[in-house]
Amino acid sequence: MKKITFKRALALTAWLAAIALMCVACDDELDVKQVYSFDLETMPVQKRITEDETVEIRCRIVREGNYSETAFKIRYFQPDGVGELRLDNGTVLLPNDLYPLKKGTFRMYYTSHCTDQQVIDVYIEDSFGQVVQKTFSWQNAKGDNNEED
Repeated sequence: MKKITFKRALALTAWLAAIALMCVACDDELDVKQVYSFDLETMPVQKRITEDETVEIRCRIVREGNYSETAFKIRYFQPDGVGELRLDNGTVLLPNDLYPLKKGTFRMYYTSHCTDQQVIDVYIEDSFGQVVQKTFSWQNAKGDNNEED
């Protein structure tokens, strides 16, 4: 019968520990990431507007990753001025109400109903509670034809 030396016992213990760790570390469950950060990109928007003029705002939701079950909603608030915001599908948005966004690329149309400075804050929220906010503001163009960017 062979004697087990200290070195052999240490090596045998190390191998058994490594095998035990590999068995414990293995998991049959797939870890699916569901929450990805996102942002709202827009094309440049004119800075001056006259009463009853409509401005187009081209938007795109840019995601860090894509989880197919993620849904997006939109809302807006108007702290200054009076106007109307609608989506490209014709939906007129009421301030502070949530509306589903069916597409990642969409257009909004803001129509001025006053001659004051106008500001709208647009909020995009995903189904995991993450929110992105963008602010758009316009000065009164006073009916002149000079547009400034």
